[in-house]
This record gives sequence, C-alpha cells and structure tokens, in this order.
Amino acid sequence: MLGIVFTSLIDMLEENVSPEFADDVIVEAELENEGAYTAVGYYPYEDMERLLGVLVEKTGKSANELLYDFGYFLFGKLGAAHGDVLANTDNMLDMLGHLDDDIHVQVKKLYPDADLPRFKVLSRTDTTMRLQYYSERNLFALAEGLMDGAADYFNCKLERETHQLSTPHTYEFSIAVVA
Repeated sequence: MLGIVFTSLIDMLEENVSPEFADDVIVEAELENEGAYTAVGYYPYEDMERLLGVLVEKTGKSANELLYDFGYFLFGKLGAAHGDVLANTDNMLDMLGHLDDDIHVQVKKLYPDADLPRFKVLSRTDTTMRLQYYSERNLFALAEGLMDGAADYFNCKLERETHQLSTPHTYEFSIAVVA
C-alpha cells in the first residue's frame, strides 16, 4: 500500500485528535516498522488492517465509518500533493470518469508497485454516473469518503448509493451531482 496513505492516516489522527493519540495507535498496532512511514514508500496492507483494528477498539466506530472519514481526509492530502493530476479535470464526474485511464496511470508512473482499485464507468449523463468499483481489499467506504472529499474540492454536492454486486469484491456506486 502506498506510503502516502499511511502518512496521511497518521496526519489525520494527529490533526483531528492529537499526536499522542496517533503514537498510542501506532504502538498498540505493534507494527514491524514501528510506524516509520514515508510518503514515497510502499508498505504491506496488513499494517493498515492493524491500525484500523486499533482505531475500531479505541473509537468504537466501525471500520467502514473510519475508512470513510479517512477517505474524505485523504482526498484533501492527495489533492494538495498531486494537484497537477487533477488540473486536467473540470468537474467531479470528469475526475471519476478518468480514474483508471488517466489518474491511476499517472499514479502507476510514480508508484509502479501500487495495487490500485479499478473503476469502470457503466453509464454517465451530465449530472449522474454509475461507477463500478473493484478491489480485493473491499475498501469501498474509503472510496466513498474520497468521492465526498472530491465533491468538496470541486465545490459540489453528491447523492450516492452503494450496492455490493454478486461478483466478489465488486461494488456499484450510483452518483448524482446536485445543486
């Protein structure tokens, strides 16, 4: 998993709770690298699972609630760090439509080992989109948070429904941009 994901999670804990809380989570997760992450590194997904498990215990929130909150926060970090990638998109639906064929291609250039989710546009109008999401990690709640963070970035509001499909690890997002 990309290092920027880990460094952003630690940033979120430090900014939204406290540096001491972030340290406690790292210690309790018993990570091999003791939480020494760099934004350009690549780390095992199991580290994220351990951190998430500790956060579930400490906060009482579900894993999906925590992943959503983190996704929302993460979009702000990614937007700030990689604004050049977003510069080619005019609106929220354009950005979502270009995830796999543009944005993820750029990410893969920077991080060749990245195991990115796949997105497929099933249908689109000027204000709606049906988007299929696939990831063996089932981080659909993180994707939902990223979408809502992107909506704020593009100064719009979304209505979204998420449906798990019969194909394993696959979800469909029905998205509408509302005024």
